[in-house]
Amino acid sequence: MRPTLKEFKRKALSNPGVAKEYYELAPAYTLRKQLIKIRKDAGLTQEELAEILHTKKSNISRLENVNSKISPKLSTIEQYAKAVGYKLEINFIPQAH
Repeated sequence: MRPTLKEFKRKALSNPGVAKEYYELAPAYTLRKQLIKIRKDAGLTQEELAEILHTKKSNISRLENVNSKISPKLSTIEQYAKAVGYKLEINFIPQAH
């Protein structure tokens, strides 16, 4: 029987190297998932959002892609948020030591 995703994740995160990489990448994954959610909540496709932002669908796709190696500029994220009816807010959270 194959392990569930939850079991696989728990086992993978027991490896210190995997855990370190996972937690370092978590903010980028969270951001991209939030971008997709707010676009969909606004009822927009990638094509429609690209038209609003005067860009190409491929740029929206790359921005939302969790595997993208490109880090978007803050101004790009702000424009994206505004186009779908949101305002960007950034929080800093103290690290646990």
